[in-house]
Amino acid sequence: MAADRGPHGDDSPDSTDDTEITRDTALTGADTTDTGNAPADRPDPGRALAGVSPEPGVAKPDAVLTVDGVTRTFGGLTAVDVGHLEFQRGAITGLIGPNGAGKTTLFNLLTGFDRADSGSWVYDGTPLQKLPPHRVARRGVVRTFQLTKALAGMTVIENMRLGATGQRGESFLGALFTGWGAQERQITERAHELLARFKLDTKADDLAGSLSGGQRKLLEMARALMMQPKVVMLDEPMAGVNPALTQSLLGHVKSLRDEGMSVVFVEHDMDVIRDISDWVVVMAQGQVIAEGPPAALSSNQAVVDAYLGAHHDQVLEFDADGNPVGETADLVAEMEAEELGEAEHGRDARSDEEKRT
Repeated sequence: MAADRGPHGDDSPDSTDDTEITRDTALTGADTTDTGNAPADRPDPGRALAGVSPEPGVAKPDAVLTVDGVTRTFGGLTAVDVGHLEFQRGAITGLIGPNGAGKTTLFNLLTGFDRADSGSWVYDGTPLQKLPPHRVARRGVVRTFQLTKALAGMTVIENMRLGATGQRGESFLGALFTGWGAQERQITERAHELLARFKLDTKADDLAGSLSGGQRKLLEMARALMMQPKVVMLDEPMAGVNPALTQSLLGHVKSLRDEGMSVVFVEHDMDVIRDISDWVVVMAQGQVIAEGPPAALSSNQAVVDAYLGAHHDQVLEFDADGNPVGETADLVAEMEAEELGEAEHGRDARSDEEKRT
């Protein structure tokens, strides 16, 4: 029987395809065969990172995911150019930066939803750069999306069942044997337990399309835990969520860390970043420009410039008619020239792309 071929052309057999879902799993998806520390004995990630120098590309005491020389360009525009980046095991790492900084593109690369032009990334000693998304997830790295991906025409519990891996009934030979029925009942029971944890148990039989935006975020996070992950990557989990539900989501993100998972999340709300992050990575123009604990970043000049521009402290001068004068006029001319250059570059890139197609 031929091995399945992924969207990236990887046709190597996946040894995890036959993994069974058993009742020996915690509600969060942590495999109890893991001999790691119990929650009370786990090292405090904040303390582990206390002695780490706040500088881009710095080594971490216990990196779970390491990125080296990763680049991604689109039509000549560089979206990601990360020389070296490490994510600390068991910590909540916030990934921030202005719009267009490359945060979501980096997420897409690390989870197999896009292919890098160059570079590598390793999860617990296993290279991931050639794996399609489903194989990355089976190895323990899962992600959610800024725009939720719930299947609106299916019920909430059906969406949850889809998240479980190694389902015997999905293969031709496995479906011929009766064992898949018992496994499906175990999967369904686990799905109900997770829905109860995320307070969606009363919605189990409702169509996913009927959920509010915040509830869909909760569903996506709960479904990700059906994969029994070790690393959870959340792309703007608080976006579009009302304040009351935001607090619930924050609590769930913290609980993932408390139960031993490593969390990386994209967020624009600095209050959220300060509240739950052990470490923060700042991107701008595709590059990592700063790293450090949340408290250290507000005084980092590179971060201030990335968000406010290098001229944020310049006094603006205008004449009586409101026209810029002096250094302000020079700054306006400089900004207009940059915008014109970027527009022309974008047109050239689109023209080149059209010629190739």
